Amino acid sequence: MTDLPPELLLRAYSIGVFPMAEAREDNEVFWVEPDHRGIIPLDRFHLSRSLRKTLKRGTFRVTADQAFDQVIAACAQAAPDRENTWINLQIEQAYEALHRQGNAHSIETWQGEELVGGLYGVRLGGAFFGESMFSRATDASKVALVHLVARLICGGFKLLDTQFLTDHLKQFGAVEIPREDYRRMLKNALVVDADFYSLPAEDEAAFVQSMTQTS
Repeated sequence: MTDLPPELLLRAYSIGVFPMAEAREDNEVFWVEPDHRGIIPLDRFHLSRSLRKTLKRGTFRVTADQAFDQVIAACAQAAPDRENTWINLQIEQAYEALHRQGNAHSIETWQGEELVGGLYGVRLGGAFFGESMFSRATDASKVALVHLVARLICGGFKLLDTQFLTDHLKQFGAVEIPREDYRRMLKNALVVDADFYSLPAEDEAAFVQSMTQTS
């Protein structure tokens, strides 16, 4: 079993590499550096008309770093659109440790007291590496992503790494770039002193609403 201490994970992310497992039950991990990388340009983030309406209705209560362990556990579970995931127990525990030291964050969406969606990722300098998301209610993970982008924009982040490009992410403006271009963007982002908490909780909803007018 490969050891994944926080310092190793952060070193890997700093050079553009991240871990995955073949399946939830697999005890081993392997390191990945795609030839082409998925990113969401923060200055070109796109909101669909239907998602704008969801945001304006305030369908979900949104929090940050209030249920990290629950979010990653939900991301690791099988779902109708995926029979298995790449998040094994070793990866789950490693990112929980990374969260405890302040380098991994989650965004949660709630209906009442029920956690219905969310995402988690790794923060390093001015880069945020999105790892996974889940949804148990229509638009729940999408709303979490919008709130993440709001925090990244306000906090001065320069890079939102999605690792791979999917049809789901394309609707938000995600694009694919060559490895060398990604490395340059990563290098520039790592020297930025970004702040994940620069957007006060009481101002977050208002900022997100402003994004529905401008994105």
